[in-house]
Amino acid sequence: MNNLRPIEREFYNRDTLEVAKDILGKVLVRKTNQGDMTGRVVEVEAYKFGEYDKASHASKHCTVSNQAMFGENGHAYVYFTYGMYFMLNVVAKKKTDLAGAVLIRGLEPINGIKYMIKNRKGNLVNNLTNGPGKLSEAFKIDKKFNNHDLTKKGELCIVDSEKRKERILTSERIGISMDVKKEWRFYLDDNPYVSKYKFNKK
Repeated sequence: MNNLRPIEREFYNRDTLEVAKDILGKVLVRKTNQGDMTGRVVEVEAYKFGEYDKASHASKHCTVSNQAMFGENGHAYVYFTYGMYFMLNVVAKKKTDLAGAVLIRGLEPINGIKYMIKNRKGNLVNNLTNGPGKLSEAFKIDKKFNNHDLTKKGELCIVDSEKRKERILTSERIGISMDVKKEWRFYLDDNPYVSKYKFNKK
């Protein structure tokens, strides 16, 4: 992975839903002092702006906490939830949208698995990164990465990978109470690192 360049910003300068589907199969790269870790994106959710998406953090207006969603595409939006989990999103939206981001919900571990196990305090491999809070803990992603530019080489970036052959399935998003019928969750079929693996296949 060292020779691969991060995905360019142009990739993220499109409709959030298109980016969400196309980012499946791409590889998240995390460089740490203990060693490098990589994981393939296998599950995501899209969040947009305004009344069109009441479940989004950007549904009403820009605030100090959500301003990354309104910022430059290709940057990370990281927030803290339930008093214990960091959630990694990548900002992606077309020019006519004020805000938008793709939540990374599941990763298939590739390299640095021993570090992920240590970071997750001994969890089994198949339970390391099959959820947004889990993957952030495994990859040591916290609020310091909020607004981090993922299109540049460094501690955290997303790189291209060979095209996956799995079918892309869709479902309602998980853990929300508004706009629950929007099928904006996308994931790779029959991948064991998808959270809630058998949830509402379509």
